[in-house]
Amino acid sequence: MALLPEPTHTDMAVVSAGRRSARDQTPPRLRADVRLLGELLGRILVEDGGEDLLADVERLRQAVIAARYSPSTEAEQAVRDVVESFDLDRAEVVARAFTVYFHLANLAEEQHRVRKLREYDMGSLRQAVDAIVSEEGADTLAEDLAGLVVHPVLTAHPTEARRRAVVEALARITEQLDRHGEPEAGSLQRDDAYRRLAEEISILWRTAQLRQSRPGPLDEVRATMAVFDETLFRVVPRVYRSVEAAVAADPLAVGRSAPSIPAFLRFGSWVGGDRDGNPHVTAEVTLQAMGIQADHVLRALENAATRIGRSLTLDDDTTPVDAALAASIARDAQDFPQLSDVLERTAQNESHRQKMLLIVARIVATRLGDAKHAYQDPSQLIDDLRLVQCSLADGGADRVAYGELQQLIWQAETFGFHLAQLEIRQHSAVHRAALADILGADHPAVSGDLAALDAVARDGAPLPETLTEQTVEVLATFRAIGALMAKYGPGACNSYIVSFTRSAADLATVHALARCAVPEGLALDAVPLFETGEDLANAAVVLEESLQLDCMRSQLAAADQRLEVMIGYSDSAKDVGPVSAALALYDTQAKLADWATRHHIALTLFHGRGGALGRGGGPANRAVLSQAPGSVAGRFKVTEQGEVIFARYGNLPIAQRHLEQVTSAVLLASTPAVMRRASAAADTFAGLAQQLADAARVAYRALVDTEDFAAYFERVSPIEELSALQIGSRPARRTTSKRIEDLRAIPWVFAWAQTRCNLPGWYGLGSGLAAVAETDGGLEQLRDAYRTWPLFGSILDNAEMSLAKTDRLIASEYLALGERPDLAQRIMEELDRTTHFVLAITEHTRLLQDKNVLSWAVELRNPYVDALSQLQLRALRALRGGQVDADEKVRLERLVLLTVNGVAAGLQNTG
Repeated sequence: MALLPEPTHTDMAVVSAGRRSARDQTPPRLRADVRLLGELLGRILVEDGGEDLLADVERLRQAVIAARYSPSTEAEQAVRDVVESFDLDRAEVVARAFTVYFHLANLAEEQHRVRKLREYDMGSLRQAVDAIVSEEGADTLAEDLAGLVVHPVLTAHPTEARRRAVVEALARITEQLDRHGEPEAGSLQRDDAYRRLAEEISILWRTAQLRQSRPGPLDEVRATMAVFDETLFRVVPRVYRSVEAAVAADPLAVGRSAPSIPAFLRFGSWVGGDRDGNPHVTAEVTLQAMGIQADHVLRALENAATRIGRSLTLDDDTTPVDAALAASIARDAQDFPQLSDVLERTAQNESHRQKMLLIVARIVATRLGDAKHAYQDPSQLIDDLRLVQCSLADGGADRVAYGELQQLIWQAETFGFHLAQLEIRQHSAVHRAALADILGADHPAVSGDLAALDAVARDGAPLPETLTEQTVEVLATFRAIGALMAKYGPGACNSYIVSFTRSAADLATVHALARCAVPEGLALDAVPLFETGEDLANAAVVLEESLQLDCMRSQLAAADQRLEVMIGYSDSAKDVGPVSAALALYDTQAKLADWATRHHIALTLFHGRGGALGRGGGPANRAVLSQAPGSVAGRFKVTEQGEVIFARYGNLPIAQRHLEQVTSAVLLASTPAVMRRASAAADTFAGLAQQLADAARVAYRALVDTEDFAAYFERVSPIEELSALQIGSRPARRTTSKRIEDLRAIPWVFAWAQTRCNLPGWYGLGSGLAAVAETDGGLEQLRDAYRTWPLFGSILDNAEMSLAKTDRLIASEYLALGERPDLAQRIMEELDRTTHFVLAITEHTRLLQDKNVLSWAVELRNPYVDALSQLQLRALRALRGGQVDADEKVRLERLVLLTVNGVAAGLQNTG
């Protein structure tokens, strides 16, 4: 079994020229890796299930290839016959085989990316630096770097369908694949690596693909910590070094003098803090989440400091210690007399080594809560490290001073003692209910009176003896925030995001509740989150209104006139469609940037993007460069969700490349020249954008507002079955309602991806493009916009990618399950319309024509995804038919979930 098998006679008769070309164009090393892994999986299948199992897998593989590349009624029936021939036990095993197959293929492709990254020369950073210097001058570059902030925020949004056990098994397979493929490897190493590959693939095959129980919030925290331990802590200094080298006049001199690169990366986390619709995230969970984070970062700092300390064997005669460091060591000796005595013997005349190991002792004391010997805050650790650095530099050891030691300083500056800012998010309706519970429903503050809200935010209010459980938990959350800020510093947990902010009163309510919970006051930053189309349109008005509030003016003053505003891509796209949402988000950004400029406020826009294209996903650097002029201003904050976390940060070289690309894009997007060009393009195409947005929104809402559309969606997709997929602690719906409005954006996108329709990524675009194209000169204007306006180019390129992963034939089989041919026809007509105009505007003859690597991957994967889709369709037809007993229903639902997992792996995206 292999993704790129040697073609059989049957294959050769039906495989299209496109498939042969895709196979031939795949890089030889990648082709060899996939073949090796596929052959080993085939061997494991035989060992575990006999030749019959492999034969069944091959029967289905051959049938779906024939149906795709020589389509006919007979070929389609042949696929169905094969699928129906399996009993449920066999269907499960075959689905598992294709799923494991995709995991291995994805692994091979990731390793190919890593090999290619090792060859690159930080082109994006160098190009960005050169462009800024040539257009704006070196002083502008220095100013841009001084104010630069790149702030990824990791979330626990349930879009990673793989179990952690599967991820870890794949990591072990990757290690052995690397050993097997090393050019200098001898036969003994290759043979041993081959044996280990077989062993690890056997483990992967025998590992359950589905979680047996839903993870709790703290399980999600620990899973996120694995990414920090394995990648993030190590990648941060590498990124700073890359920027330093790109800026340096002489890259070979990097590491010989004090760097001019500040620690511009910041990390945030919603894991254990986001309680919007997740009753499992409590105040106690938030406290424990920060404790876990602190333990991990302190252990990482301890290990790094220990490694550096043991290497600093510089003799005091060759590298004299300065007076400040000598005095510091003498003070430490009083706090750590036993350790000091040991160091006097084992590190005699090695003062820099002694100090580093004393620093380690203080980090350990900090982790263990030894208040007498602990650092009170990260600045004290950084001061100690700089003492060592200055002494080394004064002693002539410049390379030692600004090498690994500088990297540890950067890590301490970036992560502190809390690792990531733990952000709290809660729905505005929950706040309103809590305030009403405390003050009474008739209180003017509850009805939104700003003066009354300001008074409560200033003076607080007595708490009734009896409160609802929800209100008690809301108040406990504010107290937990206060405890975390007191222990880890104000930056550890001061950001409070208000979901579905619709008025300034929603922000004031947060401050009022905080005062009620913590009478002495709580220095919170209330962050509005605008999510629906209507809320985005009113965002600037809400912020203007908020300036009337004393509590918000105090918040701004305490933050040095800095304000963070979050805009949601997922719910806005589900509300008005992907095209109208993208244009509305752009318009909102422009208005907010203008508002902030008028009020002399330093605005940071927080982009709530998902991984899938229907939730604002796509290439991150392209997304940054397509933002509205003035909305970036050297500061970019964005959510990283689910499978995106592992895709971008699960591998060190890939993580480094991703952060470097985002950094270069933020620098470029903040320059006057780029902003002028973007502004001119937006002005030129303003009329086009409005016409496009209006027509696309009308088409999208006409579909989702159709009577009984929610019931239709339930029938054609595995949306209800997805609720049993144990991939996150958060429920799929905010309420028990079955309305589309109450369904979260993640399962909405996830379910449509399973149908191979990908509707949230493109629906409405075709109607919008048609409305413009049908006007005089409209098509040429659209082509001009695609070439010159980054936002419009990004919209079309993302839609093209979504369309390429859409399969008309398979999607039609899912849509038929709804027994509404009128809706199925409407969806297919919009699909055809969108594909037609995207190709006409991009002037491509086929989708992804200019993205060969991605095109090849989609071409080669499609038949194998078809196999899983057909197995899923079999189960859904039986379930929708309603004539199965309870036991069979459980088995069919399990088959659906197994195929959901496999299709997600095959398409390489979920929600």
